[in-house]
Amino acid sequence: MNDEQLVKVSKYLSKHLRHQPQSLGLTLQPGGWVGVEELLAACAKSRFFISRAQLDAVVAGNDKQRFSFDESGERIRANQGHSVEVDLALVAQVPPGTLYHGTGVGSVEAIRREGLLKLRRHHVHLSPDIETARKVGARHGKPHLFMVDTQAMHAAGHLFYCSDNGVWLTDHVPPEFLHDA
Repeated sequence: MNDEQLVKVSKYLSKHLRHQPQSLGLTLQPGGWVGVEELLAACAKSRFFISRAQLDAVVAGNDKQRFSFDESGERIRANQGHSVEVDLALVAQVPPGTLYHGTGVGSVEAIRREGLLKLRRHHVHLSPDIETARKVGARHGKPHLFMVDTQAMHAAGHLFYCSDNGVWLTDHVPPEFLHDA
């Protein structure tokens, strides 16, 4: 599968595993899981044909590691970024002392006033390194990077979760914990 096909399938899966599972007739199981065979059959029914080999390639080759299989390889889920109600069954963890958030420069002033809000998503997404945060921010135009004092947030009682692909998640980052990176 070439890069263009990989992106097309990844976007299709993101849409249906994160935002509109019902449009394919899918119901996300606890943890956000759906059976692989059920997913492939639903895709074929909607005339978007994906083979198991292509699905494996997307899961293995997606640069952001958006999807993962369970231990058996018989279920798949999006790792985070859902706008539909789903409990990913993540366990709160102690975060590293600092995480990062990349955004477009047009959002900087609102973030400085309100902090980082989850908006239509389940969580605010934080990156473990500056380069990843820069890539995320660049999707929104000229990037601006914030450093998040997660050590102070955690000490203040905020909860953090780490998804299967290393993206850190929290409900809200108040402005007092944000600094320009």
